[in-house]
Amino acid sequence: MSLTQLKGGPRDDAGRPRSTRRNRAGRPSAALAVPGVLFFAFFALAPMALAFYLSFTKWNGLGDPEPAGLANWRKLLGDDRLTQSLTVTVSLTVVSWAFQTVVSLLLGVWAAGRQRNRAVLSAIFFVPFLLSSTAISLLFYALLDPNFGIIHKDTLGTTSGAFLAIVFVGGWQFIPFHTLIYQGGARQIPEVLYQAAAIDGAGRYRQFFSITLPQLRNTATTSSVLMIVGSLTYFETVLILTQGGPGTDTAILPYLMYQAGFKSYDFGYASAVASFLVLAATALSLLMVKLSGFGAMRSTREGM
Repeated sequence: MSLTQLKGGPRDDAGRPRSTRRNRAGRPSAALAVPGVLFFAFFALAPMALAFYLSFTKWNGLGDPEPAGLANWRKLLGDDRLTQSLTVTVSLTVVSWAFQTVVSLLLGVWAAGRQRNRAVLSAIFFVPFLLSSTAISLLFYALLDPNFGIIHKDTLGTTSGAFLAIVFVGGWQFIPFHTLIYQGGARQIPEVLYQAAAIDGAGRYRQFFSITLPQLRNTATTSSVLMIVGSLTYFETVLILTQGGPGTDTAILPYLMYQAGFKSYDFGYASAVASFLVLAATALSLLMVKLSGFGAMRSTREGM
């Protein structure tokens, strides 16, 4: 055995250990992440930092912000509208998550088939996600008009009707996106699992509950985090369809932020609401990742 092998094992032509060369194979340079990091810092971190700063000031949008200490945060925590808005936001988030998860999971598993007609239908079904939330909200506002719409009832004038309309419109737009996520996850499930289950006599429903659902656990976590964060920042549909009504029954937290900033011109208080939303969304996301074990996930193909 050579002295080189005794010191560090076999080396390549450049004198580097072969194991180190293998470990670095396929890993892009950290410099490739610089544009993405700068984009995220400029368009995400900087606005959040500015909103957090403004939450400790008094500012009407003109002139220079004046320091206000914790006045906006005390006002927020003592505001009766916060409790109502938080209740509506949580209810909308839970119902939207349940509705979108069930439908997108079933459609995603169905769309994971290899048939040509499924690929065409999946492409057509994805079209609503390409439209803007404003355009979709205006479309459904016209369809739900009690005088000229397809339903000759004041659906948006009742609490339950307005709430369900928001849930349905949001689902109609975003279910295609989550369907695509579940479709990709379902196609990564090893086919050998279904073949083994079929040999053991497992039917289609048994395979779905014993193989498909467990294998999509990490996919469901990813989709759920996106749904929850999206529901907490939902705004355009509520503004156009209900404007927080009837009364304040659909006034979610982002709408409360809009009222404070662009109707009362109290941008310090609006920034406090925005900061509260960021903290709540971050805490919920981290909690879901922690409870689901998403951080320690392994590939479904490991050991195959």
